[in-house]
Amino acid sequence: MNLVIIRHGDPDYEHDTLTEHGWTEAEVLAHRMEKMNVKDFYVSPLGRAQDTASCTLKQMNRTATTFNWLQEFPARVFLDEAATKESLLAAYPDRQIRDGRLTANVCWDVLPSYLFRHPEYFHPTQWRDSEITHSGNLLSVYDNVVTEFDRLLASYGYVRDGELYLVEQPNRDNIVFFCHFGLECVLLSHLMNVSPFILWHTTAFAPTSVSTIHTEEREQGTAIFRAAHLGDISHLTAAGMEPSFSARFCETYDTTDQRH
Repeated sequence: MNLVIIRHGDPDYEHDTLTEHGWTEAEVLAHRMEKMNVKDFYVSPLGRAQDTASCTLKQMNRTATTFNWLQEFPARVFLDEAATKESLLAAYPDRQIRDGRLTANVCWDVLPSYLFRHPEYFHPTQWRDSEITHSGNLLSVYDNVVTEFDRLLASYGYVRDGELYLVEQPNRDNIVFFCHFGLECVLLSHLMNVSPFILWHTTAFAPTSVSTIHTEEREQGTAIFRAAHLGDISHLTAAGMEPSFSARFCETYDTTDQRH
């Protein structure tokens, strides 16, 4: 089985849709996707993912199933609960009062000066027992997402068993997901059995990038998932388009026109 995970096009976050450039990216992506024999499409409920998917679905005269768990990873870190942890507070400069609580805007977007001094975030299991997971709902949201993901994979014949998948019905189906950077990293971390913090902080999948993950059944009855392409933007390159900057931060600190 082949899982194809696509990030939405260049986002207009304020209106939860695509920028003009994002719509062009989505149209270019649609011409790439129409060549693929796709079994099923799944899409996040958020507008920017729905809009991106709409171009491909229209091009292929197909429909998609919307799953709430494919929305951008919505977990929160409640910094009022971490008030005595000065290092953790300093790790989240992007925060706001939400429902009367001091909350990190994006729980997994942590400053490197904090993250890379705490090796537990890069351990395959110890990240689950960290300051961040104890200061919010990251762990419960993560577990809900991967449980729903595994339920879907089981419907195609691949049943999670520890860190492997039991093969109840092998297939070569192409399954396509339209979702978001943070959520994609969650899915990949689960398939690869690594901490999501590794992917959240060492990858940057550009808008409309395509990641392809294959099952590999080297032993009869069991499978692992192996990435063939991560964040592929060859469709944009072929169209002479520069990838959008969204998901990246400034290349050098003195670059004032890039995201800080």
